[in-house]
Amino acid sequence: MIETQVNFQELIQEKEWKTLRNEIILLDPYQIAEVIEELSDEDDVVLFRLLPRDIAKDTFQHLTHDKQEQIIGGLAHNVTKLSSLLNDLDPDDRTAFLEELPGQITLRLIQLLSPEERSVATKLLGYPKDSIGRLMTPEFVALKPQFTVSQALDHIRRFGHDSETLNVVYVIDNDWKLIDDIRIRDILLADPNKTIADLMDSRYVSLSAFDDQEIAIRVFQDQDRVALPVVDTEGVLLGIVTFDDMMDVAEEESTEDFHKFGAFQDAIVNPLKAKIGFLYKKRVLWLTALVFMNIFSGAAIERFELTIQAVAGLLLFLPLIIASGGNAGAQSATLMIRSLATGEVETKDWLLLVGKEFLVSLLLGVTMAVGVSLIASIRAPEIVAVVALTMILTVIVGSLIGLLLPFAFTLLKFDPAAASAPLITSIADITGVLIYFSIATSYFGI
Repeated sequence: MIETQVNFQELIQEKEWKTLRNEIILLDPYQIAEVIEELSDEDDVVLFRLLPRDIAKDTFQHLTHDKQEQIIGGLAHNVTKLSSLLNDLDPDDRTAFLEELPGQITLRLIQLLSPEERSVATKLLGYPKDSIGRLMTPEFVALKPQFTVSQALDHIRRFGHDSETLNVVYVIDNDWKLIDDIRIRDILLADPNKTIADLMDSRYVSLSAFDDQEIAIRVFQDQDRVALPVVDTEGVLLGIVTFDDMMDVAEEESTEDFHKFGAFQDAIVNPLKAKIGFLYKKRVLWLTALVFMNIFSGAAIERFELTIQAVAGLLLFLPLIIASGGNAGAQSATLMIRSLATGEVETKDWLLLVGKEFLVSLLLGVTMAVGVSLIASIRAPEIVAVVALTMILTVIVGSLIGLLLPFAFTLLKFDPAAASAPLITSIADITGVLIYFSIATSYFGI
């Protein structure tokens, strides 16, 4: 791929436009997008302008949002080319692009759309952010139940060219309310004289345009569909959402959750391309907050100064003890955040999970206590009992903190991924210090 990029760069520099156009159309849109991503901010627009209209549309959908903005900006002086591109884009892909832009720019670009496409764009952008309505496309095929199979096939041939997918077609009544979905395979294999009503079983799954996109991810996972219909509050069919759209959303959600769990304010797509100031701003808030939080650990240690002076060997095992609690908590939180995100676990299940996590963490704590006791018996035999008991309690408490924080965030209507690993580790550190030195103080009668 690097060799290919160098060749295109040379063709642009030498202004071999005919050769460049002939070479670029030999690649598929995904490969063309890869080439454009690596070109400079001036050359990428030059190459994109040479693409035929249909290839330009498909290529644009594979570009990153930053590169899409760059291309749009580069085409600003060519209103005809820009208007054609925006009108040709699939409505859901166009919505995904427009919703990330500043409002003034979005309004300006919408004005370049045809009246029909402008109506579609404003309607989709009118749904709440991160809702299924923003994802759906109005390009689908709908049939009436009184159609014969022969009429249905004629209808599909006439209107199916612009449909996002033809794996499934939808049956609506006279008020455009969804009443069923039918696989195209069933229509193709049916008697031409049968009606669509004869093929219906009235069993279908639909999504609400106002539901969160994460709901759609779960439904796709449960139903194993390539597309799902989207309806309004009255059951009127508005559009469809396809599996490829869900793949994009799932990737974005997992990336966002991963960054939140690492205590980033927002997702950072590519740290190689991100500016230093941007990376700094995304990380500094959480890290600064955690610095002040960790002051409590120091205050807790200071409170037990006499205990530390009396039994200096306690300090040897302090890092090991508090790290174990933080690690156990991070493990538990990772499991819970994923389970809550996928819908495998609900908030009502918290008590059952607490009981199970207690037993698991008890077994883990005892196992780790045996290991640390062997070390303590060699380095500081007098504190074996203290270290062993602390290890058990610290692992249990850390695990329960990691389990309960995501539940608490969910109940408070926050993203459970915001219960980040550094936050859990900081809380576990504080509780670990208190448990360790409290047990030591009591054990040695200080």
